[in-house]
Amino acid sequence: MPSSKERDQLILHTALTAGRIMIENGSEIERVEDTMTRIATNAGAQTSQLFVMITGILMAINGEVGAQIQPVKRRTFDLEKIAVVNDLSRKFAEQAITLQEFADRLDHLDAVSKYFPFWVQLLAAALVSGPLEVVFRHNLPDFWITCLVGMLGWLVYYALSKYIRIRFLSEFAASAVIGVLAVLSHHLGLGNNVDDIIIGSVMPLVPGVPITNSVRDILAGNLVSGPARGIEALVSAAAIGFGIAMVLQFL
Repeated sequence: MPSSKERDQLILHTALTAGRIMIENGSEIERVEDTMTRIATNAGAQTSQLFVMITGILMAINGEVGAQIQPVKRRTFDLEKIAVVNDLSRKFAEQAITLQEFADRLDHLDAVSKYFPFWVQLLAAALVSGPLEVVFRHNLPDFWITCLVGMLGWLVYYALSKYIRIRFLSEFAASAVIGVLAVLSHHLGLGNNVDDIIIGSVMPLVPGVPITNSVRDILAGNLVSGPARGIEALVSAAAIGFGIAMVLQFL
């Protein structure tokens, strides 16, 4: 049997790991706080105090173990990982798994990438670009070329995000490529309207989840993390806009 202090350390490790995974993959702060509090309560902690921001988490339990900090160094979007953490939390609450099993599964989830295959991401980018171009601009003839340009733009975004870890460079470069391809397709007679193709093709890059989470955090009273996430989303949107504007200025 582990000692009381060892169990408290395991509770902290489990809750902090769960919270970090959720923040890194796009969860709103209120959900993170609720999940971490439930983990501590279901694990038998008498008291728990936590402070959650998009750049780090501070948590203490029972007043005996010193507060621990879990930094959040990267942020992306993988809602599947958030769903897995929530599912493990429910299983732990139902006592279907032990605290040690919970911690081990979280460590495995953190170490293993659960992203969809690359070809699925390309297909999804195409299926987002073309239909939204039709919805927003009612331009059915440019449907297929918008699918292709959106897919190639996502290819550039994916490659830069994976191999060149400079924030917002991938959005800027991908939008610039989309602008060039849209203009080129128009000159070659493959597309009718440059603006419509661009509008549809940039949709996979638009930071919709960060903007939504920013609003939800602000409405929930998180007046630090909410605006911070909103500024991050606005900078990302500005990078997309600058890439398109640069292309249209010179071509």
